[in-house]
Amino acid sequence: MLEDIEYINTLSVLEYNALRESAGWGTVKENRAQIGLDNSAFILAARHSDGRTIGMARVVSDGGYVVYISDVVVLPEFQGRGIGKKMMQIVMDYINSTAEDDFTMMVTLVSAKGRESFYNQFGFIARPSEKYGAGMCQWINNNSFGGDGDDK
Repeated sequence: MLEDIEYINTLSVLEYNALRESAGWGTVKENRAQIGLDNSAFILAARHSDGRTIGMARVVSDGGYVVYISDVVVLPEFQGRGIGKKMMQIVMDYINSTAEDDFTMMVTLVSAKGRESFYNQFGFIARPSEKYGAGMCQWINNNSFGGDGDDK
């Protein structure tokens, strides 16, 4: 039940890596993960009443006009209960609260394959489209990331 969930703004490295593992993303070395968490503009964790952290989302921002939503994860056994939707609503409320009048922000994210329609409900459009090219990425591996960067 959603009333069993508390949404908080703290997340430990152990919780972060456990949620990444649950999504099949691998872990990040603890020191690098801590740096990432410390430098996040906004962190959201969904904590179950039994004390487990069952979901997370992060916002990374340049403080100007570019915002990136990262690491949106809900443990598989809790998916389909509206937790991810609630987290995205909170994240979007946070982002909108930072916007100034007459100001444009570019909010981006990278969807897991097959999850694009989830983000469409928040106004995101899939790329490529008529107007925008495909998103791109590159993995630089200096052994600071537990995986090989290949989203199998």
